[in-house]
Amino acid sequence: MGDKNSIPQVRQRIDDIDDTILELLKERLDCALTIGKLKNETSRAKWDPQREREIYERLYANNQGKFPQKALRSIFHEIITTCRLSQKKIEVSYLGPEATFTHLAGVKYFGQSARYKAMETIDETFNEVEKKRVQYGIVPVENSIEGAVFSTLDSFMKYSVKICGELHLPISHNLVCRSGNIDDIQTVASHSQPLAQCREWLKKNLPAIPTLPVFSTGGAAQMAANNPNIGAIASELAIKTYELQVVVKGIEDYQGNTTRFLVIGKESPSRSGHDKTSLLLGVADRPGSLNEVLTVLSAKNINLAKIESRPIKGKQWKYLFFMDMLGHMEDPVIREGCSILKQICPYYEWLGSYPQADNIELNS
Repeated sequence: MGDKNSIPQVRQRIDDIDDTILELLKERLDCALTIGKLKNETSRAKWDPQREREIYERLYANNQGKFPQKALRSIFHEIITTCRLSQKKIEVSYLGPEATFTHLAGVKYFGQSARYKAMETIDETFNEVEKKRVQYGIVPVENSIEGAVFSTLDSFMKYSVKICGELHLPISHNLVCRSGNIDDIQTVASHSQPLAQCREWLKKNLPAIPTLPVFSTGGAAQMAANNPNIGAIASELAIKTYELQVVVKGIEDYQGNTTRFLVIGKESPSRSGHDKTSLLLGVADRPGSLNEVLTVLSAKNINLAKIESRPIKGKQWKYLFFMDMLGHMEDPVIREGCSILKQICPYYEWLGSYPQADNIELNS
């Protein structure tokens, strides 16, 4: 544009661009609906991770760094999920109430167009998926500071579900209350993990104020909304949902606090080319049995991303192992390695193969 353009002229051009974008979004939605009908006729899955990955890679290449890449990803993620959900509306269960970090993770993953169903426990989130009352659930599985979320791991031992995806959500904790005045706070409520992650800050800044562990950050925010003397450690989403005021932002003791969430459903998606495979294994009760499993993976050059043990309820000193490896069950090397593990392990369960979390986070 030349220097002679006036502000009204430039604003008119912006309005024209916005109108064009809207018309193209409507056309894209129509195309998605057509694709959905064609997939129904051929019984193909609605979600094609490889196709979505190719879309993002093409957009990044065409952008050439001009538009901020994280924002570009966020915008097109909402467009893609909205168009995909137009083919079939989905409902997602999560640990409630509204505005927990798990709820926030669900919105980041599925977008605003999905329907969200709050559950009182992680166990109930799994049960809703297994009973097919919802298509998906989203659950926290580990935190970079506090480690594994054992209730999620234990639920995989109880319910027949498959992992469909994962999301890494950077966690920033905010101290909030109704007034925004720290002097009004007589109790600080939150889930036990955020309380632990803010332990040093609370000890230094509110040494005489007791803490109250509750079942979720959303529940704590709800309590703070109803009681002027309760402060909550909660998410940005909770501040908006419950009309709370921020007392202090970012009170976590360590920077880089990130929680990994898993998306669960009844079927894992097809190969995307950048995947993980998760297994639940029981090894033989003899020396070297776990090493035998690891040797199989090493011999096949399979990269093991995580291993975690959990005790089997009712069987003293007996454990199952959760394993995450890089690759998809459709990859020959993963399929061959898992075939061997299935033969040598007394207990073997494939929990799913799914796209790895992107390096570009959706909440940035």
